[in-house]
Amino acid sequence: MQFDTSSLIPVLPEIFILTAACVVLVVDLFLKDEQRVISYGMTQISLLLAIVITLMTAPAETRIVFDGSVVRDGMSDILKIAIFIISGGAFLYSKEYLRDRDLFKGEYYVLGLFAVLGMMVMVSANSFLTVYLGLELLALCFYALVAFNRDSEDGSEAAMKYFVLGALASGMLLYGISMIYGATGSIGFQAVSEGLANPDVNKMVLVFGLVFVVIGLAFKFGAVPFHMWVPDVYQGAPTAVVTFLGSTPKIAAFALAMRMLVDGLGGLHGDWQYMLVILAILSMGVGNVFAIAQGNIKRMLAYSTISHVGFILLGILAGTSKGYTAAMFYSIVYAIMALGAFGIVMLLSRRGFEAENLEDYKGLGERSPWFAGMMLLVMFSMAGVPPTVGFFAKMFVLEAVISIDMTWLALVGVFFSIIGAFYYLRIVKLMYFDKPVDETPLTAGMDTQIALTINGLSMLVLGMFPASLLSLCAAAFG
Repeated sequence: MQFDTSSLIPVLPEIFILTAACVVLVVDLFLKDEQRVISYGMTQISLLLAIVITLMTAPAETRIVFDGSVVRDGMSDILKIAIFIISGGAFLYSKEYLRDRDLFKGEYYVLGLFAVLGMMVMVSANSFLTVYLGLELLALCFYALVAFNRDSEDGSEAAMKYFVLGALASGMLLYGISMIYGATGSIGFQAVSEGLANPDVNKMVLVFGLVFVVIGLAFKFGAVPFHMWVPDVYQGAPTAVVTFLGSTPKIAAFALAMRMLVDGLGGLHGDWQYMLVILAILSMGVGNVFAIAQGNIKRMLAYSTISHVGFILLGILAGTSKGYTAAMFYSIVYAIMALGAFGIVMLLSRRGFEAENLEDYKGLGERSPWFAGMMLLVMFSMAGVPPTVGFFAKMFVLEAVISIDMTWLALVGVFFSIIGAFYYLRIVKLMYFDKPVDETPLTAGMDTQIALTINGLSMLVLGMFPASLLSLCAAAFG
């Protein structure tokens, strides 16, 4: 067989990011500690160029290459660009934080780029094998990143928990994939989808396989009851890592669910829909209720993440293009909100001090009115207060659920959102109505200040003009 080089064009963004990660790794070997900013600069330039390459090579129609194992379509392009932008923001916010703690090393950016590559592979996967490769590449990078501060006992403990539970979830996912392969004789999503229509296929084996696949998926999302790792990892890992871990991978997890459940196992929609209903209700309930009891803002945001995952699952379980569009919109919006929230946490932290307790946010309105305003917009958006974008993200998801006659489920979502508003508004109350405990002036580079400003204001701008992002998401599903 002759290899067709034109089949490499759809995967040019992946090839470029892989090359960039290897180049940063080699160049970093020759840099002194005070020159590490070169590794950072190369990483950011790589992400910018990856956006350009993705736009330039965007196909007019869906392309499937490498014997059906990779797909390039509208959804993959939009999600990849979102991953590049939000990863770039996470690296930008992390720069000063890492420098203050003597963690400003090239390995952080190399692992970051390989994690981005893993997410890209997941987004473009068209077979269970490709999905698994992307998932493991992403997970291995994050196991190392969580333990990036080798002197931190909390970080090492969090990394061990993450690693052990992650290995368990990967094993379950692999077991589920093997059962689906046994029943249909294929691991390609199109072939599996066709195999489901075969009347001779063993339905019992398929449903068992589906259960294990959904368990693996729920772990990667951090959905209840597979959420045990989320609060501990968020609290134990360096905030720079949590900023990255808590934002972009949610976009990849959404893509993972779409590829596996909708593209591959769409014929079993009636079976996985009710599994997702249970996961969504538990995630919204446990996430919002447990967040109220937290005194550590990273743990609070971890439980908040779990509750937002419940909303993303609501969109997917709707099983309509309206639901998928709403879930995709929610995933991207949530990643931007999480990026802003953790960006402010890092802004308040400094050498020898982590702004992790809720008391650290007292009087932020007096200390820095502008950044308190940005945090206010992010918290309002997470709570779903109009006219911020978080309100519309929730509204689109609930509308999709109502459209499939599951009004009761939408009411459950609204109920838990009202509970969730309490702990977000508590941060606002601490910032504006309490006296500051710490009077230390906030210091941040101009680039960080500009990025945080754009991040905060985007909550308002996207909320007032949600149609632009929503139409992009809708276009991805034709």
